[in-house]
Amino acid sequence: MITTDRMAAVDANAAALGVPRKQLMESSGNAVAREVRAVAEPGATVALVCGRGNNGGDALVAARFLDEYDVAVHLLGRPETIRTDIARENWDALESAEISTETVTDSRSFDLTGIEDGVSDGATPDAVVDAMLGSGISGGLREPERTAAEAINASDTTVVAVDVPSGIDADTGDPTGGQDSVRVRADRVVTFHDEKPGLDSLDAAVTVADIGIPAAAERFTGPGDLLGLGRDPDSHKGENGEVLVVGGGPYTGAPTLSALAALRAGADLVRVACPESVAGAVQGFSPNLIVHGLPGDRVGPAHAERVASLAAENNVVVLGPGLGGGDGTEAFVREFLTAFEGRAVVDADALRTVPDVDTGADLICTPHQGELVGMGGETAEGPDERAELVREFAAEVGHTLLVKGAVDVISDGDHVRLNRTGNPGMTVGGTGDVLAGTVGALAAVTDPFHAAAVGAYVVGRAGDAAAEANGSGLVATDLPDRLPEAMRNE
Repeated sequence: MITTDRMAAVDANAAALGVPRKQLMESSGNAVAREVRAVAEPGATVALVCGRGNNGGDALVAARFLDEYDVAVHLLGRPETIRTDIARENWDALESAEISTETVTDSRSFDLTGIEDGVSDGATPDAVVDAMLGSGISGGLREPERTAAEAINASDTTVVAVDVPSGIDADTGDPTGGQDSVRVRADRVVTFHDEKPGLDSLDAAVTVADIGIPAAAERFTGPGDLLGLGRDPDSHKGENGEVLVVGGGPYTGAPTLSALAALRAGADLVRVACPESVAGAVQGFSPNLIVHGLPGDRVGPAHAERVASLAAENNVVVLGPGLGGGDGTEAFVREFLTAFEGRAVVDADALRTVPDVDTGADLICTPHQGELVGMGGETAEGPDERAELVREFAAEVGHTLLVKGAVDVISDGDHVRLNRTGNPGMTVGGTGDVLAGTVGALAAVTDPFHAAAVGAYVVGRAGDAAAEANGSGLVATDLPDRLPEAMRNE
């Protein structure tokens, strides 16, 4: 099954792979026409009730495939308000082909039997196609959709819904306007690519139509994965994420790169907890960072309580950049994670401790393949075998893994996603720190698996832009400032 949001992402990823939405709409419309043929004999009267979006566009295509039927198309609204170019093109095609059409601009005039050149005898049509509203709609039906839904329900004829019955939430199966709200009561539903979770609860036969979306659109990250990550225009400071980076001591660049990346990836506030010996240097990189110095020159067990207090004030902790190794570091990581119950991105020297810690924390681990083996995982040459090994290890440790490589593998133990953005120049030191901070910012506003997948995608995209500009001279500091552009989904 596939949720509404994920389906929108897959659809956009398919377009990025070279399968245009217009082609998918043609396939969807053909599938709707096949469903009509399954319930009505040639020569029967068919009314198609179409909204002004792509759901309606699917039915506009279907009308062209039903030339052996007495077809009447009802468009709810004026043609000039059709919302997408491809739906508008298909409306124009119907008019050019002289297929019977009616525009409904006043709900009081809606009549399934009222098209002069369509259902000419005033009789109830033999089949009705509901293509008013697709998935992703919230709230109760408004006019003219409400009146149209009532007319469809009263028609006592076979109703075929496109993707989901209008007024039904495709993810839950519940009416979008509440239990007493108007919704189309469909006899059959033709949905696309994969079944939606809410359709199981409907008293309707469901057909899943393959419309030619390649498996790669789901398996690999793409621009569709960025959908839904924009800021709410009414949000306030802190509502887009607060991130604490814990690291530094032997190194100053690593925690700084993570912190700067978290800011560029959209976090409102980023704090860095690092030893006092390097706090001034970290602060000197940017006035946008809030730096908390910890006594001494290494992070150790004595700092666990202070770091836990700071972590409680943030949505996500990025743990590990520049910490260095040693018994004290491992003891700190173990003590902190044992008590921590929030969300954290774990990277670098903090990784090897994770499999041995009993923690209630929600972790995203970002090892390269060598670090994965150090954690107890396995790797392989082939991407499919690698992906399965990562999935198995993620299930074993109970956390999300983002395993870096020429092709990144992301898994939470159930789902697997691969990422192909990035280039060999990103083997330079520091790019992993940028990735950890980016994932940290994203994990503050979305679930861990999605944050890891999107983080891999956008950092690779930023690296590709940096390589195009700087060639083999790419360095990690080139990446953070390119993240905002990499996160655009155009």
